[in-house]
Amino acid sequence: MIDARRPRLLLIEDDDRLASIMMDYLGESYRVHRAADGSSGLKAALEEAFDVMIVDRRLPGMEGAEIVRRVRQARIGTPILILTALGTVADRVTGLDAGANDYLVKPFDFEELLARLRALRRHYGEDPATLRIGDWEFHPEDRVIHSPYIGPIVLSSRESELLALLARHPDRTFSRRQILSAVFSPDDTPGTVDTYVHYLRQKTEPSVVLTVRLKGYRLGTL
Repeated sequence: MIDARRPRLLLIEDDDRLASIMMDYLGESYRVHRAADGSSGLKAALEEAFDVMIVDRRLPGMEGAEIVRRVRQARIGTPILILTALGTVADRVTGLDAGANDYLVKPFDFEELLARLRALRRHYGEDPATLRIGDWEFHPEDRVIHSPYIGPIVLSSRESELLALLARHPDRTFSRRQILSAVFSPDDTPGTVDTYVHYLRQKTEPSVVLTVRLKGYRLGTL
């Protein structure tokens, strides 16, 4: 059974052998989705919700720096680490200027890769202990949101994961399919998302989650 509490990682890597090793190693800490070429990688990055991304530079279909550039143009702030054999200063600058947050050159040590991923998620807001939503304080690990009016409110596991997804990406609208993929089981239906949005609104305030017509949901205000 998939542990939905583990963060989701998008790995865009065309080397089948390396990708297989990375998926085995990273799979102990992350739910890894692998894309084998640039076009499918960009599609996954734009259509699904991830907590961190690893993008190779030399890819069939689309170069890695271009993927990063398009992800940032779509206002997706997910931390991105570029992983590549291109290790010159100019190559690093190209990747970072495109919007990547870190750069690791092949060959690499897996412990260093994991450490860099943890640092990225901490530093760029993907794994904070406390998330602020207006005047409210949300503690995802404890599944508690503190209201300035009525005090702490305990959320269910799924309610907390749903709110954390929206709160960590406050400028992004998620479709029901994206939320299902990130928070719920693949066997659930889009109606499950609507049900849990209703639960969240009942426990907190109706404005905590905004409905974006024909698109899905995004974080509201409290």
